[in-house]
Order: sequence, then C-alpha cells, then structure tokens
Amino acid sequence: MVTDSDWLATTIEPVLEPELPIIDPHHHLWDRDGNRYLLDDLVDDLAGHNVRQTVFVECASMYRADGPEILRMVGETEFVQGIAAQSASGQYGDLRACTGIVARADFSLGDAVSETLEAHIAASPAGFRGIRHAAGWDASDDVRNSHTDPTQGLLADPSFRQGYARLQAYDLSFDAWLYHPQIPQLTDLARAFPDITVIFNHLGGPLGIGPYAGKRDEILSQWKQDIAELATCPNVVAKVGGIQMPINGLGWHQRPRAPSSDELLEANREWYLHMIEQFGPDRCMFESNFPVEKMSCSYTVLWNQFKKLTSDFSADDRAALFHDTALRVYRLDAR
Repeated sequence: MVTDSDWLATTIEPVLEPELPIIDPHHHLWDRDGNRYLLDDLVDDLAGHNVRQTVFVECASMYRADGPEILRMVGETEFVQGIAAQSASGQYGDLRACTGIVARADFSLGDAVSETLEAHIAASPAGFRGIRHAAGWDASDDVRNSHTDPTQGLLADPSFRQGYARLQAYDLSFDAWLYHPQIPQLTDLARAFPDITVIFNHLGGPLGIGPYAGKRDEILSQWKQDIAELATCPNVVAKVGGIQMPINGLGWHQRPRAPSSDELLEANREWYLHMIEQFGPDRCMFESNFPVEKMSCSYTVLWNQFKKLTSDFSADDRAALFHDTALRVYRLDAR
C-alpha cells in the first residue's frame, strides 16, 4: 500500500481541539518492499493532535526468517518493542507509541498456542496485551480474505476455541477482525467465553464491494440488529472507526480530491452513533487504523470528524471515547 501525498494535500484542515488527549488504539507499522510505515511516518501523520499513546495491532510484518513456524510471528512483537523503546526516548516528542502491542498467534494449534503466547510475553513483558487472529472470510472472489487464510467457520472450530481459551490463562484480550456477515459468529464466541475480553475491530467490516456494492442501506439495517445483539455481551468492547477502506465501498480513494471531515462524517455518522448508543462510551474507543485508512483520508481529517461527531457529548463521554476506554481496556499506564 502506497499512499499519494499530493492527493491527500488536496484537502487541508486545521486540527480541531488540539489539546484534547487521545490514545490511538489501532495502527500498524511495517517495512516491506517499496512500502514503509515506521515511527517517523506515524509522528508526521498525527502532528497537531494530542496523541499521548498508541496501540500497535498486528499486520504480518517483520516475522522471523527462520526458526519454528509457530514462533516466526514473534518477530513482529520484537520489532514493535524496538519502536516502543525508540519512542520512549523522548526524541519524538511527548508521544509514547506502541505502549500496547496486539500480536498474532494461531489458535487453531489448540493448547500448543501457549508456546507462541509465552514467546510474545517474553519479547514484550510490559507492552504485550493480546492477540488478533483475523477471521475475515467471504465466499465472493471480489473480497480478499484475511492474511491468516481463515476457514469459513473459524470462530466455531473446536481447535480454534481450544487455543482461544488459553487467553484467559495469560490474562490477554482478543482483537476481533471479521466481515459484517460474520458478526453473529463473534457473538456466539463471546458468549461461550465470557471471561475473555473481546475488542471488536472496524465496526465488523461492513463490506461495500462485489456482491455488497450498492446495498449500503440494506447492510446497515441488518448490521444494526447484529450490533445490538453483540452489545449484549458485557465482555465485548468496540473500536469506532476503520470503515474508510476500499472494501467498505465508499470509494474515497477514487475521487479527484481527498474528503473533508464533514464529508467523512456525513457518510459515517449513523454507523458511529449506533455503535456508541449500543455499547456506551465506556465500551467504545475511536481508532485510526492508519496507515490503511491513509488511502482514503488524512489523519487530521479522520480525527476532526470524531471531534465534530462528539461536539455536543459530555466531557466524561468524550474522555472515554478518545482516551479513557483505551487506557482501561488495554491496561496502559496513565501519562
């Protein structure tokens, strides 16, 4: 993924409420052929917003080149732990990046996944917080399945659930990434393991391409019902954001100019407000999903829309959405 900085520069906005404290609970870092997104890039993007801390979420980057297969993904945690130390030096300002790390493990290994979990803990004793085993699957060839190559019914698979159960033993959370038709599967998983915290990513990936193109109102209606049911699970918290990707079908990246925060908000308001109404601000946290969302908008514009969305919310509710829920759920140190 390479973003067009000239295209993003077609829409420039001043940062709104630059003093408002933010924890960004969902971003990625990577160093791939011809495609880098590292600490310097993150710092440049968030400039102006008062981002105090961030949480890194796995993206299959910097795996170990050799060694046992079930431990190669630990290389990503080692890489991000180094970025966290780099940020903690203070040479990049007040930001403390990657104070929380969400890594990958293969729950389909069953109990054997404990070896991977323990290796992640050893690689980042202070920062490792949980696992994301991406489960995005769809029957359409137009929809790319998750990088984990999941099966259709992964979340119900007995081996997967055996491995998933190990999270409780290590006091770890589960970041859930899937597509909107799979939300009921996640509800079933959350109910089966009520003592494991589930962090729901990207509003459940409402699709808008392939067979889902042009069906936004229909999808929104069913999605609202599925979200209301998921929200009855007290162990589930939600990230609010992550729906500016091409798979969501809004096509921002195909427009002649980058969208403004007002345009984003017009497209997203109903989705965001339903999430917050169902889960409550104390179970919701705004997210950037950068640099994936950078294909569609700038970091400034993205967070400006969240600030506009909540302009009439109470101070306590805003603090929860922008900072406090992430601080509590990811068990970060206040700063």
